[in-house]
Amino acid sequence: MRKPYWPAAALLWMLSVLLCSVATAASEPRFEVTFPRQLERGPITGRLIVVIAKQAEPEPRLLLDLLRSPAAFGVDIEAARAGTTMIVDSRAAAYPLSDLRELPRGDYYVQALLMRYTHVRRSDGHELWVPLSPTGLVAAHFPGNLYSKVQKLTLDAAQRFVVPIELSETIAPYVEEPDTQWLKTVRIKSEILSKFWGTPIYFGARVLLPRGFDDRPQSRYPGIYVFGHGTPFFFDTNPTSNTDRAIARARSANLQTGYEFYQTWIRDDFPRVVGICPIIPSPYNSESYAVNSANNGPWGDAITRELMPYLEKKFRLISQPHARIVEGASTGGWEALAMQLNYPDLIGGAWVFNPDPIDFSRYQLNDIYRDENMFSVATSAWTSTERPMKRSTEGQVLWTMRQIAQFEAMLGSRGRSHYQLDIWQATHGPAGADGYPVPLFDKKTGAIDKNVVAYMRENGYDLTEYTRRNWAVLGPKLNGKLNFFAGEQDDFFLNLGVYNFQDMLRERQDPPAVARFEYGRPKKGHNWHLTDFSEMVREMAAHIRRTAPADEDAQQWNY
Repeated sequence: MRKPYWPAAALLWMLSVLLCSVATAASEPRFEVTFPRQLERGPITGRLIVVIAKQAEPEPRLLLDLLRSPAAFGVDIEAARAGTTMIVDSRAAAYPLSDLRELPRGDYYVQALLMRYTHVRRSDGHELWVPLSPTGLVAAHFPGNLYSKVQKLTLDAAQRFVVPIELSETIAPYVEEPDTQWLKTVRIKSEILSKFWGTPIYFGARVLLPRGFDDRPQSRYPGIYVFGHGTPFFFDTNPTSNTDRAIARARSANLQTGYEFYQTWIRDDFPRVVGICPIIPSPYNSESYAVNSANNGPWGDAITRELMPYLEKKFRLISQPHARIVEGASTGGWEALAMQLNYPDLIGGAWVFNPDPIDFSRYQLNDIYRDENMFSVATSAWTSTERPMKRSTEGQVLWTMRQIAQFEAMLGSRGRSHYQLDIWQATHGPAGADGYPVPLFDKKTGAIDKNVVAYMRENGYDLTEYTRRNWAVLGPKLNGKLNFFAGEQDDFFLNLGVYNFQDMLRERQDPPAVARFEYGRPKKGHNWHLTDFSEMVREMAAHIRRTAPADEDAQQWNY
């Protein structure tokens, strides 16, 4: 028998393996996405997401929020040009499925979205691609993003399908809300942030003016900086906005509707102050968290050295610490407290509602100093349980940490999801060798990086630890300025950090701490407020009058 010619046999074997692998790849379900030259020539770098929903309305791309998100699959796109086929298949980051091959057979509504990134060359030497917009919108809603029309399709991942999708639409340019007698929007270029990011960065504020502002050009007013609200106190002059639904939603938080607040704002006996909602979007979120950060940039410096002086001059604000009050809830609550702690000589008081984690031993339910994993907690040598991220006010778990990490991984790589955990890591953590935020934990395994934890603590982002370490200096400047409010069934377990902050203050001596803590019970959640905004503003006005210099003419804003 003639011996086989082994090189030829090996070649045939390799060819068969290659053909088999090609056939396997071709048999996987996938979407082939393009955009036409008349819409955009490119190149475009960004994040491509295919969203698969079970209903047509609202559009699937508008449902990219954790609690209601349909199945979605995301991939990074680099320098794509018109006509380039962009593939979304089983390699895409997926939520809530593990990958596209798990999609059950069914009738679906499918839509694709391409979120644009901007190239920046930062002052630290790093070149990055980031979602960048001055609008304060989440990245999925940025003007200029491309998206497709919704297609109704029958899909079965078990069968080979190749679905072509054309990105035929563009999100329209952002239209600023028009100025009115009461509300003004201002934007300025930040030289500090523009230098850091290597590209023009704009920020600003939505400003609510008091009654009589134009009629009293000599009067100067206190400024209440309301972080995270969009419009100060949800102010709304339109009576048709005062619907039964709006009233019910406001009452669930112990608040007035925007229209009810407007009616109080114009009363004869209401304090004449200026409400200010800073517009401070970071490339990593619609809020920058108002502090200096290795990843976000020097936002604290920009706010205090550029934005506040500009607003004080333009809107005749009293440029004294006692007349600068900060307030916020959730993200805004963290920002308000951070501003008060970092600039105690500049800020005269803080009203802090349900703040994002202010104590990293209560990073929601994680103690990141001791825990090894964000996703699960060992309950015995044999068992473990998933860590919740969100609950109802009755304790029902709605999201887990693993779920939100998977959701953010689908929205964007390298910390660019523009969502919650990623902005915390961008704010608190270091920049990596590639210039992007170093993750606090692995989004697949949940393993916590203790080097990142140490950085966060050492650089003052654990606000409880920062206050403890610096109490000798901070204490005399903070006493009587801190007001905390939290529902004892906070949806995100944020009340736990407030408890720890209070415990820390109870231990302070030289001087003893003077601060206010109010807790909502029973079953009061993340939206809870002790009083409505009208009463809160009255409290703030009384505090300003009480702490004003003896020679200040308070009648100029109490008319």
